[in-house]
Amino acid sequence: MVHTIVIFGASGDLTSRKLIPALFSLHRKKYLPAGTRIVGVARTDYSHDQWRASLEETTKQHAADFDAADWNSFAPQIFYHPGDIGSPKDFVSLRRFLKELEGETESTRLYYLSTSPTLYASAIEGLGAAHALPIDGDDRPLKGDLSRRIVIEKPFGTDLATAKQLNQQVHEVFDERQVYRIDHYLGKETVQNMLVLRFANSIFEPIWNRNYIDHVQITVAEEVKVGRRGGYYDKAGVLRDMFQNHLLQLLMITAMEAPVRFSADHVRDEKVKVLRAVRRAEQSDLETDTFRAQYDGYLQEEGVPGDSRTATFAALKLHVDNWRWNGVPFYLRSGKGLSCRTTQIVIQFRDPPHLLFTNRHDSPWDPNQLVIQIQPAEGIQLQFHTKVPDAGMKLQMANLDFQFAREFRGQLPDAYQRLLLDALNGDASLFARSDEVEQAWGIIDPITEYWSAKDSPQLRHYPVGEWGPTASIEWMGKDGRQWFDVCPVLH
Repeated sequence: MVHTIVIFGASGDLTSRKLIPALFSLHRKKYLPAGTRIVGVARTDYSHDQWRASLEETTKQHAADFDAADWNSFAPQIFYHPGDIGSPKDFVSLRRFLKELEGETESTRLYYLSTSPTLYASAIEGLGAAHALPIDGDDRPLKGDLSRRIVIEKPFGTDLATAKQLNQQVHEVFDERQVYRIDHYLGKETVQNMLVLRFANSIFEPIWNRNYIDHVQITVAEEVKVGRRGGYYDKAGVLRDMFQNHLLQLLMITAMEAPVRFSADHVRDEKVKVLRAVRRAEQSDLETDTFRAQYDGYLQEEGVPGDSRTATFAALKLHVDNWRWNGVPFYLRSGKGLSCRTTQIVIQFRDPPHLLFTNRHDSPWDPNQLVIQIQPAEGIQLQFHTKVPDAGMKLQMANLDFQFAREFRGQLPDAYQRLLLDALNGDASLFARSDEVEQAWGIIDPITEYWSAKDSPQLRHYPVGEWGPTASIEWMGKDGRQWFDVCPVLH
């Protein structure tokens, strides 16, 4: 069976910057199934050759492995069909074009929504209406046909109510098994390596619980500021932009139980169990367990109102109320305009029950930590105590570390390569399910509502180029803990 990938929003930035370079890299590696066709759909009036020429220039910029000869063998697989998502007749025209392109060959068809989220519902409705019409040689129903799949980019809704509404609209046209809600974080090699670290190594499982772990930190720091995205960002804020998807995905993979087998349903079942176990915050919890701030100069960004109280930095303390994690806080933070770009998970272990070699009142004591660096210095670092030679019983922290760049040759693949290939192969393990999305919004919504209704917690401010406001250090310090602020983590 061959494959057809239909990209709505073909003239957009995501297509040229991520999707086509990823597909080209898969082609170069001979991972892209033979005979795969790529059809772009947008309102721009391109010919096939014009779109190919445009993509060649952008792929040169964004694909690390560009090669002219490989592009020349890849380009004939690319086609273009002009169409407006708001026009029902254009969907009928597209369906006829796809049928002509595929001929009598049995083909899997992957519809990719690379458009503004405001157009998702219209695109899905248009696909459903077009497939309800009889066309010679293609009378198969769309709903329930697992060879017809749809990939939907984030954000999936803006709150629980809109996510439920969009899920309902999707399910009118597609079965859940046909739906692939994409979060590119799950395509990162280091995120997938978390599953291997936990479930392919017996040394970690006995200590991966409340008996040995004091707390978990998950940080997604961005060096860049809002820039030209001010209009969008001010409506979204850091919670909708980063926490509802990326940070909660990392939380789920860190906290989930081992699935009975590595299949989409079993993996996603365990992830959803984590979200269901996250304690829903009461009013008093929201006052003490959430922290927000805005970087200096945000109000001067293009598209940002002068009186905006949108947070560009946030920290949350979440509790996973189940047997494994009872009493272990998860600290999540993310912000823009910080000192560096880094995504990291820090597992901080408890102190030994009796400290033989140091007096905590006289000298500092650093607990053992396992640092998983998701990006950019991808790797894993275990920090432990060792004796300093010829210095009595003086202790010093040492590291055991694994670095992808040192152990494996070549550049790590872009996340979209893995996710696109999985979608073509019908593997939804790394894609969000409808109940997972709704559970995530159920955690974030009470916080956004609280922040918008009252001026509590106080909106702090912080200078660009640091780790956020110093008050966030004090906020965590009230629990007797401190942030792991090292950038980069691995050298």
